[in-house]
Amino acid sequence: MGDLLAPPNTLEVLLGNEAIARGALEGGLNVAAAYPGTPSTEIGEALSVAAKKLGIYFEWSSNEKVAAEVAIGAAWSGLRSMTMMKHVGFNVAADAIFTLTYAGLTGAMVIVSADDPHCHSSQNEQDNRHYSEAAGLPMLEPSNVQEAKDFTKEAMELSYRYKIPFMIRTTTRVNHQRGPVKLGEITAKPSVGTFEPPEPDRYLQVGAIARKHHIELLKKLRDIQEISGNYARIEGPQDAEIGIVTSGVSYAHVKDALRLSGLEARVLKLGMTFPLPERTIGDFLRSVNTAFIVEELDPFLELRIRAIAKDHAPDLEILGKLTGHMPQFHEYTVRTVLEGLSKAFGVKSPIDFAEIDRRSLSIASKVPPRPPILCPACPHRSAGYALRRAAGRAVFMGDIGCYALLFQPPFKVEHVTHAMGSSIGIANGVSLSTHQDVIALIGDSTFFHAGIPALINAVHNRRKMTVVIMDNRTTAMTGHQSHPGVPYDAIGREAPSVDLEALVKAIGANYVKVVDPFDHKETEKAFREALKSEGVSVVITRRECALLTVRNLRAQGRRIIPYKVNPERCTYCRVCINTFACPAFIDKGSSVEIDPAVCFGCGACVQICPYEAIEPQDGSLNWKEEGLGV
Repeated sequence: MGDLLAPPNTLEVLLGNEAIARGALEGGLNVAAAYPGTPSTEIGEALSVAAKKLGIYFEWSSNEKVAAEVAIGAAWSGLRSMTMMKHVGFNVAADAIFTLTYAGLTGAMVIVSADDPHCHSSQNEQDNRHYSEAAGLPMLEPSNVQEAKDFTKEAMELSYRYKIPFMIRTTTRVNHQRGPVKLGEITAKPSVGTFEPPEPDRYLQVGAIARKHHIELLKKLRDIQEISGNYARIEGPQDAEIGIVTSGVSYAHVKDALRLSGLEARVLKLGMTFPLPERTIGDFLRSVNTAFIVEELDPFLELRIRAIAKDHAPDLEILGKLTGHMPQFHEYTVRTVLEGLSKAFGVKSPIDFAEIDRRSLSIASKVPPRPPILCPACPHRSAGYALRRAAGRAVFMGDIGCYALLFQPPFKVEHVTHAMGSSIGIANGVSLSTHQDVIALIGDSTFFHAGIPALINAVHNRRKMTVVIMDNRTTAMTGHQSHPGVPYDAIGREAPSVDLEALVKAIGANYVKVVDPFDHKETEKAFREALKSEGVSVVITRRECALLTVRNLRAQGRRIIPYKVNPERCTYCRVCINTFACPAFIDKGSSVEIDPAVCFGCGACVQICPYEAIEPQDGSLNWKEEGLGV
């Protein structure tokens, strides 16, 4: 991480997400709230550090809607707030945000949507630019790290000026690129606001009041459209016949592609992409013979530019996704743009991509396949092992988290991965529709996020299903953020924790059992009992994320001593590999060994070997027997 709090007028190398955090601090941030989700998580990580030093407020909320509502409450109290989320998280927050644009603000609020073209760590390629228009949410799209900082600060100022939230829409390559950023002055500070609606009905969106506020929203958007052109700029030769319209990270790809190809073109770079600067775009379209639209994912700009062209340049040729010159899927690269320019204008690429493909395929064919796997000592592996033995024929509803990797052999205990909390929700529907055993798997953080309403629904409607809450004491997949079930908050302060067992009992689950997944026999027994019980049963597999256990052990000065396989006992039955699949196991062809560089020394595999061939070495720990990580 760069120095987020470095003094003004210095140049600091920041991650895009850190730059967004810095921009909010320069914009006078008082309150921030978020739920972690890649590619947005590091914004919150950076703000958690800043909050501790500056005394401003930051929290990891239980989900994105709650985070948005925390920020709304602060902005309605006259403060400056920000909430940030990955693209699918916006779906959760949308209900609150759509009404917010009607209500407006007394303070200021920035909403960051970090979209993930190519599904690097997501379940879809959703293009959240559509949300801006649907909700009436003005949107800025930074192209690089400097703009990520500048636009966030600007969005905060614009929000305060127009009394409406502003959206910063990024994509993975802006969030996760690192670059030099010229810093401004930090104005963030702890502050107490006053909840005092400017009019008695300002925040009462019912019937006639909401209709009145909708008209006000449209007026605000027309006013904001007047300044939208301030965030656009035109580059390139004035007499060029080709005009390229672009925004976000695509602008960087366009610049590189033009440099490499030598093609002469004017470039209209848009910074505010809702509302669009119609006059600026119209003037640009009239100045060229062909317009080429470069944008990732949906033809958001292309459709709107075609509409603008009807009034300003009706005979203009417009090329892009709708004409088949650019793809409507996956993340763009310089290659994507070069290939698009080649299709449209016959440009010869200076790079022989076919030869690169041929060489990379040749090398890839020699590399063993390496599917994503659970970490060594991961408690989810042990839970998956026990589930496979106890309920191999059940229908398994998975959820969003590390445990989604249990869909792979040898476990195969995930038939569905859909959306946060959907494992229990969809299990409701499958259980009423079939006579099969239905098991829903869900992590602790995800359960607090969106699993509780679905469990309440299951109990109230007399479902027959088993819920496995895989409690690894953290939000593991995004980097160990806090959640309501742990005794510390987002900046490390002691905090009340919600008792999962008491919660599910209070909801009315018929069978509730907490087990240590490293105790394979007890865990398997609990699953069998849960499946036999009537109604809704809940098994909580509780053991902290192995990465936390290892970190704590090392902090205590304790060494991680790997386990070993006794070659005299090993019969090469491969039960350890075929049923447990820890990445530390190495198949040597006639025997199995444990890779000491990979083994975390947990001892969970000892119970797996039928010939007791897996043994500790001098100094090895046994996490289960020593009570480590529980």
